[in-house]
Amino acid sequence: MKRLGLIFVLLFSAAAWAGDPNPADYAITVHVISSRIIPPGGLRLKVTIDGKKYELEGNPGPGVLAPGNYKAKLTQDSGKNSYDIQQTYELLFPDKKTRKYWVAGISE
Repeated sequence: MKRLGLIFVLLFSAAAWAGDPNPADYAITVHVISSRIIPPGGLRLKVTIDGKKYELEGNPGPGVLAPGNYKAKLTQDSGKNSYDIQQTYELLFPDKKTRKYWVAGISE
């Protein structure tokens, strides 16, 4: 019984450490223009970020993502030079949930 109590306390203390994401960390505005499900089970977003047009890809939620503005942060920027782009953005939703999307396309 003591073990069960200890496990319970550890699980809930780990959840408390994680906490909600800090909205101040999400300083980038991503404007979602369109969203569509692509096979085999991904989601493709047409977005603008700082006036540039991108296509982002990620795992879908329960459906397509509604167009509009979302706060985001850049979580990966590992392009090896000035002409290759390898970036991942984490979008923050109004309910404090987040999802990651990577750059799958860019246009002028």
